[in-house]
Amino acid sequence: MSGLAAADPNRVAEEALARVNGNASRNSYLTVDQTWTRDQANRLTQRTTDIRQLLYGLPIALKDCFDLEGFVTSSGSRFYACRNSPAAADSWVAARIKAAGAVITGKTHMQMLAYGITGENRDYGDCVQLADPTSLTGGSSSGSAAAVQEGSAVAAIGSDTGGSIRAPAALCGLAGFRASLGQGDWRGGAHLAASFDTIGWLCRDLRDLARLTQALFDLPSATTVSESPRIGILSGSMLQDCEPAVLASIAAWKERLLTSGAPVSEVQPEFFSEAYSIYAPLQANEAARLHNGFFDEFEPAIADRLRWGAFLKTEEVAEWRKNHQVFVEKMNALFEGSDFLLMPAVPLARLVAGEDQTAARPRILGFTTPGSLAGLPAVVLPGRPGLQLLAARGDDARLLHFAAQLGHLLAAEQA
Repeated sequence: MSGLAAADPNRVAEEALARVNGNASRNSYLTVDQTWTRDQANRLTQRTTDIRQLLYGLPIALKDCFDLEGFVTSSGSRFYACRNSPAAADSWVAARIKAAGAVITGKTHMQMLAYGITGENRDYGDCVQLADPTSLTGGSSSGSAAAVQEGSAVAAIGSDTGGSIRAPAALCGLAGFRASLGQGDWRGGAHLAASFDTIGWLCRDLRDLARLTQALFDLPSATTVSESPRIGILSGSMLQDCEPAVLASIAAWKERLLTSGAPVSEVQPEFFSEAYSIYAPLQANEAARLHNGFFDEFEPAIADRLRWGAFLKTEEVAEWRKNHQVFVEKMNALFEGSDFLLMPAVPLARLVAGEDQTAARPRILGFTTPGSLAGLPAVVLPGRPGLQLLAARGDDARLLHFAAQLGHLLAAEQA
């Protein structure tokens, strides 16, 4: 059953706060002010007309790269937690969810600067999953995933540059959505790489994503999807890097798609293998400009990436930009033959806490950066691990409508 049923805000807030930081690492959130959250809930009860709001009384967690009035935005870094002053105003994201009636439960753990995909953080500890403390959540929207897992939030705001919603949602068995590039407003949000940064959600139920997204972005509803949306399913050499659990997840979702009546066909976009090599220098170059002068304040792996980005020559970046545009054109052509594309969000079933994840990062980004380069919207279909369903840029509403249909199918299967 969908988790977005309206209820008494005070009661729901108390239940949510009782679950805060319930994972073994006790760090789903970086900032929690229980009195402030209770005050939010109480104010909602004084305005009874607000019950019509899309997120009325729902406990929602906010990733700590978005400003919340009165609170410091750390971007997952103690350096910025000390350097930044409390926000004088809400970010666009926080203002939108407040206006929709949400009760914000706190600001969540994230990988430092949002520059990582594993959920590790030197300053605030690695973020682990509720039911399995030996498994990392994935990142960088690590605490957003952990908050939904523990039930302190029914949904959580995340950001996704190179996979930071898709990876944790897939690894934690959750639903997720990243909007098309350019959807929404980054005012009051800390960018990592503006050419790729997107906003979105993590939650438990696919059926809830359309409502959550309507509340945040005010997207027009897609009331219909073509009776037989064409689904391309990734095949070919890229799948050789996938663990058996990932291949089993593809097979299971393929069966569900066939059950839904959608025609499926295999696609082998060999140009996807170029994605990470194009994305990485462009991301590093943009991030280096944002954090110039502070590289030594961050954990060594991130500092090294920033230094690399800073030393790239102008002509090198220009060449990568050209390659980026060619990649986008190839992606656009791919969607002339398919309405949606199903592919792994991660090539592995779990990230073991405490192990060296250096090799895991490029493996995961190999699957997430094709969508990032093209600015595509994506839904994470829950599983262990979950998969990503991609649509053409700007086709967010139709993707969400189809995801809701799949959510009903999944719910019936699990009943």
